[in-house]
Amino acid sequence: MTTKSVVVSLVFLGALLFAVACRDAGLSGADKAIKSAKSGEMTITLSSATGDLKKGENELMVTFADASGKTIDVGAASLNFHMPAMGSMAEMNDRATLTTTDTPGKYRAHANIQMPGTWEAQIKYQGAHGTGQSSMTVQAK
Repeated sequence: MTTKSVVVSLVFLGALLFAVACRDAGLSGADKAIKSAKSGEMTITLSSATGDLKKGENELMVTFADASGKTIDVGAASLNFHMPAMGSMAEMNDRATLTTTDTPGKYRAHANIQMPGTWEAQIKYQGAHGTGQSSMTVQAK
């Protein structure tokens, strides 16, 4: 193997590792906002790769940011999708699983939405910035 081949291979490997690290840290920049809401001085944004929420499995991001757009570490956070009872249909709650990323204030969320329609995304947090909650109405396709 020539020196040039080794260098090219190492550059390619480095670029690949960087891309994977950015994706895992939630830094890809490819996420599109589904909806945002205020909680005190913070803005909470729910986003996905497509900018949509859909019936079934969803990979989402929940981001807490200050007025300048800088992410804020809020400590523990939770996300629940709630649909009130309608007619003979019982109320539904689809709790998302949140995991932290390498970016404080940015959480990866996995949610399984039971059906299309109007849901209330209920977000709660507790930590260094106090305790708070916010909700936003979202449409699942």
